[in-house]
Amino acid sequence: MQLSLSTWQEVESYLERSTGIIIPIGSTEQHGPNGLIGTDAICPIKIATGIELQTDVLVAPSINYGMAQHHMAFAGTVTIKPSTLIQLICDVVESLQHHGFTHFYFINGHGGNIPAITTAFCQLYHAASMSHNAAPRCHLANWWRNDAITQLAEELYLGAEGHHATVSEVALSYYAHPEAVKNVSMTPEIAANLAAGEGFYDAVDFRNKFPDGRIGSSPQLATVKDGERFYKLAVEALSKDYRRFLTE
Repeated sequence: MQLSLSTWQEVESYLERSTGIIIPIGSTEQHGPNGLIGTDAICPIKIATGIELQTDVLVAPSINYGMAQHHMAFAGTVTIKPSTLIQLICDVVESLQHHGFTHFYFINGHGGNIPAITTAFCQLYHAASMSHNAAPRCHLANWWRNDAITQLAEELYLGAEGHHATVSEVALSYYAHPEAVKNVSMTPEIAANLAAGEGFYDAVDFRNKFPDGRIGSSPQLATVKDGERFYKLAVEALSKDYRRFLTE
């Protein structure tokens, strides 16, 4: 059940049987030479839709913008401030809580969002504690942090999965949008990776170190068929986790 495709009466009816909601959250940022700029939102949206087919759940419109400042040296990337993302999450949760929702399950597609999301949760809990109101239950599910997905990526791509513009996320985005598959040759085949203890600072530093936007990956290996496998694994794992979360 999609919130954006429901009437207010249907939402009231849903709240009589469940007070949980799934909120996909991602980013709008570069994903290398063949990765879609919307990858980090496309993946959690697709997974949430799969969970919806198996479980009685309401899925909120996705939050498509996130923390992407380190990708701003690549055309098309859009970023928002950490404070903006924190406040947006809080406003969304508080609005839905006002209507009777209690459990908020965020399916995240972008690692750079994690600090802001967890900070927003802390801010919500702090506000509830200080006002003596009931605190919302908030859970963050990073879809790629799953043993079965990690194992499949290693089996399929050996050391070419990488850390950004990964083969698995590109494959899943292709499964969601096969009409947008890009066939692009890349040199080197596997991009440079982060050295031990190495990081990056701003967007210029990122592009200097990773000129085509990849980190340690070979996303030209991505296929729609593989994307379906990652999709099924993620839907299975997160459906189970969502049902468990509702009991907390």
